[in-house]
Amino acid sequence: MIKQFTFNHFEVNCYLIVDEAAKRCAIVDPAAEASYEDCQLADYIEREQLQVTHILLTHAHVDHIAGLRQCCEHYGLPVTMHAEGRKLLKQAEAYGSIMGFAVDNMGDLDVVEIEDNQVLKIGNTEVECRYVPGHCPGSMCFVVPSEKAVITGDALFHFSIGRTDLPGGDYPTLIEKLKTRVLTLPDDYRVLPGHGIASQIGKEKKYNSFLN
Repeated sequence: MIKQFTFNHFEVNCYLIVDEAAKRCAIVDPAAEASYEDCQLADYIEREQLQVTHILLTHAHVDHIAGLRQCCEHYGLPVTMHAEGRKLLKQAEAYGSIMGFAVDNMGDLDVVEIEDNQVLKIGNTEVECRYVPGHCPGSMCFVVPSEKAVITGDALFHFSIGRTDLPGGDYPTLIEKLKTRVLTLPDDYRVLPGHGIASQIGKEKKYNSFLN
């Protein structure tokens, strides 16, 4: 199961990848900004009697990591991310002051680095890590075959793509990676983006004007 929450004033989609049989879960993009949002996430995890095994980042833009420190400290876990995102993690406090997020320095958090094509296990649920830069360095998509779903962060949205005009963005790279690393998934896979509504791979192939 994949459970969605929407947090903070940028309306970021935070996901829980849940192995219901094993009672294990991973938090993807802990974006809770306010204390009531922190409680919403923690209360659900406690109510469902889940054990958090991973805290994953699609990328380290500040709106997606607004609640990262709280999650890491609460669950006693490192952050799992691509190595290329470390610089953004260290810059989170500075970017937060510009974008209206009161976040602490994230540079001292423990990090477990993941690589392209690496497979993680959440209980018995496999999560394939696919490196899809272009929106920003370190951007990952997480494929969950058992759910026929891919969590795309800010790389791919419903009939749109992530912006590439921020530092480290690159439009040709994003297009190439989306076509070769995401749109190659089966048409019936759900696309679960970092903002906005869900889509399907088949629909993106047909109707996304950036990609077809």
